Amino acid sequence: MEIALNRESQRKTPVAVAFRDGERVFGDPALTIGVRFPDKTFMYLLDVIGKKIDNPLVELYKKRFPYYDIKATEDRQSIVFTHPEGMEFTVEELMAMILKQAQEIAQKAAGQPIKDAVITVPPFFNQAERRAMLQAAKLSGLNVLQLINSNTAVALNYGVFRRRDFNETPTNILFYDMGAGSTVATVATYQLVKSKETGEVSPQLTIKGVGFDHTLGGLEMQLRLRDFLATAFNNAKKTGTDVFTNKRAMAKLLKEAGRVKKVLSANSDHIAQVESLLDDKDFKTPMSRAEFEELCSDLFERVTKPVEAALKSANFDLVHIDQVILAGSGTRVPKVQQILLDYIKKGELGKSLNTDESAALGAAYQAAYLSKGFKVKTFLIRDANIFPIQVDFQREYELEDKTTGVKTVKRILFSRNNLIPMKKIMTFNRHVHDFEFYVNYGDLGFLSDFELQALGPLNITKITLSGVEAAIKKNMAENTEYKGVKAHFRVDESGILILDEVESVFEKTEEESPESRLESAFTKLGSTLGRLFSGSSEDNEPKDEQPTDSKADDTKKSTETKKEGDKPQNETKEAVKNATDTKKELKLVTVKEPLTSVQEYLDLKHLDEDVMEKSSKKLKELDENDQARLAKAKAKNALESFIVETRDKLYRDEYEKASTEEERSNILQKLSEVGDWLEYESDDATTEIFKSKVSDLKKMTKDLFERVKEHRDRPEALKALKDMLNISQVFLNSARNVSEDDQIFTEVELNTLENLISETKKWLQESEKEQKSIPLSELQN
Repeated sequence: MEIALNRESQRKTPVAVAFRDGERVFGDPALTIGVRFPDKTFMYLLDVIGKKIDNPLVELYKKRFPYYDIKATEDRQSIVFTHPEGMEFTVEELMAMILKQAQEIAQKAAGQPIKDAVITVPPFFNQAERRAMLQAAKLSGLNVLQLINSNTAVALNYGVFRRRDFNETPTNILFYDMGAGSTVATVATYQLVKSKETGEVSPQLTIKGVGFDHTLGGLEMQLRLRDFLATAFNNAKKTGTDVFTNKRAMAKLLKEAGRVKKVLSANSDHIAQVESLLDDKDFKTPMSRAEFEELCSDLFERVTKPVEAALKSANFDLVHIDQVILAGSGTRVPKVQQILLDYIKKGELGKSLNTDESAALGAAYQAAYLSKGFKVKTFLIRDANIFPIQVDFQREYELEDKTTGVKTVKRILFSRNNLIPMKKIMTFNRHVHDFEFYVNYGDLGFLSDFELQALGPLNITKITLSGVEAAIKKNMAENTEYKGVKAHFRVDESGILILDEVESVFEKTEEESPESRLESAFTKLGSTLGRLFSGSSEDNEPKDEQPTDSKADDTKKSTETKKEGDKPQNETKEAVKNATDTKKELKLVTVKEPLTSVQEYLDLKHLDEDVMEKSSKKLKELDENDQARLAKAKAKNALESFIVETRDKLYRDEYEKASTEEERSNILQKLSEVGDWLEYESDDATTEIFKSKVSDLKKMTKDLFERVKEHRDRPEALKALKDMLNISQVFLNSARNVSEDDQIFTEVELNTLENLISETKKWLQESEKEQKSIPLSELQN
């Protein structure tokens, strides 16, 4: 696995896209445009994807980047960027462009088409944000194999290169990842596990606990430093204009702040300087690491909070942690490392991971594992569900005055730190009419007030069921018992909640024939004996948890069930005997009737098909424009290169000998005419015009270039012919010296060869003599 290089031959590509004068660029070129035209370059899109306009993180984003024109969509209340040139883009569209660009970089490196992808997302992404990322990937044309949490990808990258170090004893690692926008601490456990199906022993990564800070990262430090530099410039009173009001000047200072922050990680002092910052005034000021640390003192106080949260979530203490590993570019800041060292009280911090590439490499390994086209060693992953999910519904109950009341019932569906993927069945055993229920986030007391607001709406989805009454009417009879409505949920590998199906369940009592009872009894006996000798138990089999809306039902189920494996052998034999003696016995048959469910997202509406189609059309037009622009640039460069190279060739000896003065003069004149047109009149020219002019110049110079090529290739061709004549002559002489008894060639064959050699030598001498008498410029091809 390798990191693909971009067009600038860099391993790291900034997540940025810019639009200027009808041209779209990505990565470093986009950042360059962003310094001069900050409102035309869009960055840090993960901070706002899947969020509504009133989210505090969106407000923070607008405060950090005040030059963006941001508004809300009418139906979803998600944000839309308005470009100064009038274009509008949703966050999903911009993210789709970024993903498409990443796909093209990967395809160029691989030399083949790539459709499948594993995409990293922050572990604190909620359901709306994950769905939005999937829709962005769909717009880009990618098939997402999995959304993998970035902290899990980092932990996987760490584990795959140390698989030999793990055994059955758990190894506990704390990963501290401070990136540009956020900080995540993760408690991960590695150990070898044995597969029940195949018996294969493989290493397994289990996420035990996660703590995070949405806004603690390198970007916030860089912004603090930018504002400090801006204040210093204003205090210098070099101009009457407040630098904070000039978006271009602030963009320049943001770039310089990033550079200074990086330098101060290795040096105690540095000089910040920006040429022509504002009103043609240069700016230069000294900056020390101590000043930088003072600016960010309140941020450094938050460094250990994610670690504390991760340990508490995992129910671990620091003594249980074997090593602390750093990840993310923000951990290069010396103060961050010092605070962590003081907190963990261990010898040193692990710095073996590439802080910029570890998440990408972990995702690449998982993609190879999930893809059919690659074969890698198994490394199992059990991620953790960070936000608990519950089901809320209303249920009728009888009051003391015999009237009917309604109360809201809440049942936990997926708890915090449940390992995913996971399935659950929610049973509604008192609903006999069509009804609706809600899926919401559960107890979020572990979040701070800000993090709770940043999570967004706590209601995830509303599910309306129909067909309940019809199913009861269809299946209920004297010998039938209604067991309620069962909703089958799962959280998949991407951390997304999915409702697979909903059904009404009935149990019918039917008569069982003696033959069936006898067969069933022997089957149970064989199963019991098999478990007895294999040492297995039903208790070890994985089962879906089934939350219900009745505690009485749970108690009933727990008391009425008795395992066949616990029965003594004499009881089993008695069951066989009874089965043969009794003529009639009843059995239970389960009947499942599918119900219709309609799901409405309450946290953030899905992009409907019409919106997706319009977005796809918009992105396709942009892609076509990019391709047309690149084709035009390629044709223009080809014309320019041909002019420059041909001018240079005409002054070389071999081209001068192969052409007349008049011919060279005509070519040079034509090259000059086209060159002037290219420089002064080609702005509105199409790709076809550039190609046409190249074609005309090639036709004009064709004869000259072919003469030069002929003259250049002739010596080698003559040498090959003369060598063949010499070899043929030697062969002929040897053949004539063979005795008559051993001769295998006839006299006619030898004479024919001799004549051919003679004629060829004569032709060669005459041709060489003729060519020497003709000027090179007059030679025919």
